[in-house]
Amino acid sequence: MIYLDNAATTWPKPECVYQAVDHCLRTMGANPGRGGHSMARAASMLLYEAREALAELFAIEDANQIVFTHNATDAINMAVFGILNPGDTVVTTGVEHNAVARAIRLAEAKGVIANIIPCTSNGELDMAAMTAAIRQRPKAVIMCHASNVTGAIMPVPEVGKLTSQHGVVLIVDAAQTAGVEAIDVCSMGIDVLAFSGHKGLFGPQGTGGIYVREGLDVTPLRVGGTGSLSESDTQPDFMPDRLESGTPNTPGIAGLKAGVQFILETGRPKIQMRELELTKLLLNGLKDIPGVIVHGPVDISGRTAVVSFTLNGRDSGQVAHALDRDYGIACRAGLHCAPWAHRSMGTMKTGTVRFSPGFFNTDEEIGQALQAVRELAAQGG
Repeated sequence: MIYLDNAATTWPKPECVYQAVDHCLRTMGANPGRGGHSMARAASMLLYEAREALAELFAIEDANQIVFTHNATDAINMAVFGILNPGDTVVTTGVEHNAVARAIRLAEAKGVIANIIPCTSNGELDMAAMTAAIRQRPKAVIMCHASNVTGAIMPVPEVGKLTSQHGVVLIVDAAQTAGVEAIDVCSMGIDVLAFSGHKGLFGPQGTGGIYVREGLDVTPLRVGGTGSLSESDTQPDFMPDRLESGTPNTPGIAGLKAGVQFILETGRPKIQMRELELTKLLLNGLKDIPGVIVHGPVDISGRTAVVSFTLNGRDSGQVAHALDRDYGIACRAGLHCAPWAHRSMGTMKTGTVRFSPGFFNTDEEIGQALQAVRELAAQGG
């Protein structure tokens, strides 16, 4: 199989990730923070080291401000429902994933006011409209770091500068960029960072996290056992325990830690450069195929490793099925859980085919994928 669905979940993982999960299951089967014996202590140390590795990657000063979650969606829900109250205004963009869009719609039903800033058909943000909205001093801005449909990188540093000036909370969905694009929460003005573990961080599915700036109060989405202050029946007020209740996915976090360490040892810029090389090959090849329309920025510097296209106006699901059935190419088709983005692009009817190369793909695989698209294009629609 030629796997070009890394924007959904990276595969394969580095070998160290598989080994870390196996080792944890075999030797650290106890609950971290829920016992004084050696196995429980080892599990607790594992979580501590995973937080430290993530803090290094995202330039976070205090690793205890990182909370482990089920995924980026879980983290986004924590942020939206832990920060916004009825009557508050939240600003977001017209290319958000449903992890943000559906949370915003539910918050609206509870009395939150939403202001959705439009984006162009290429996924570029209307920065003038965003600036005007921030000057109205909403409670928060929530936006993706990069679109999971077009790959367009959003101007988070510019928005962060504005939100910092006006006392507005900036929440960033980094599901599509964490581990690949540079993220420095302080220099970018990010107050809350939501990230998935199973994409660019190379961890297993069912892992993710949220960073909350020190001093920012987030009401817990869940409460319960934390292993700390067990004599009290109220939730601890210190991080990460305030937002991290219940038994954590320790084997998953072991794999996540190994994935982050692989990134730190390999060099995030090296991973980013390799993925962009593959993306450039895709873009250059697709643009020369009759009937193919590529969506998103034309400049490689303005995107991450996500390439969406339509073919002769055909339904994207049919194209992706043919790629899988006839060529052994795994990709993603449809609306990608992002109807707002597809409305901006004008592709609600057909959806798009999405190729998302990863660090372990080869030039030869990209060439085979392009040849497959050429042959499908020659068949007509």
